[in-house]
Amino acid sequence: MRRERRRYVDSAQVDEVSEILRDGLVHGVTTNPTILERAHRSAANSSELYARWVSEGAQEVFFQAWGENTQALLRLAEGILALGPKVVVKVPATRTGFAAAANLSRDGATVLLTAVYSPAQALMAASLGVRYIAPHLGRMQDSGLNGIAEIAAMTVMVAGTDTDVIAASLRTPGAIVALAEVGVRYFTAAPAVVLAVMQHTVIDSSSAEFEAAVFRGAVRGSGSVSP
Repeated sequence: MRRERRRYVDSAQVDEVSEILRDGLVHGVTTNPTILERAHRSAANSSELYARWVSEGAQEVFFQAWGENTQALLRLAEGILALGPKVVVKVPATRTGFAAAANLSRDGATVLLTAVYSPAQALMAASLGVRYIAPHLGRMQDSGLNGIAEIAAMTVMVAGTDTDVIAASLRTPGAIVALAEVGVRYFTAAPAVVLAVMQHTVIDSSSAEFEAAVFRGAVRGSGSVSP
């Protein structure tokens, strides 16, 4: 059976995201409070961003809830879920976040546990019926962990369940390829990385040669019919 692969763009830079969505290059959009802040936006803009990105083709849009306790997380999550049927609630992989994720998943919400850093956390998330987990490869590697091996182990832990790994903090196309080789199917990355996946110096050079040949042929052809 064919297993679907998905790409998401991890950004709140509206124009960049919109272009990628309109070209049909990704399944959806992932954000967090830091990403919103970098784009000079905040949770107050969630409704506007959700409506725009869904209209441009996003099948899922992720916003993060936060709070000092489970009830605070759940209150914010309810507001996020009210945005529409294509929204996904992100909660941190903390003691409080796991409790909130368990409650939300039990009620049928689509939930992502973010900043999952161990196979044990992945196993726990799957046992709670959480839809997605997001290990952050770049951060794991920065801390000295073998991020590829850890995420590969997480993928094994959730195999055969309703939980999927969305690998995040991906800084290069090579990181995406390395994770795909160990069974990861879903990825989220910044716009620059999403676009870099489609580029290669040899292809770019060949394309330029093809364009030049077409231009030369057009010039010759126009010359042959000129009076």
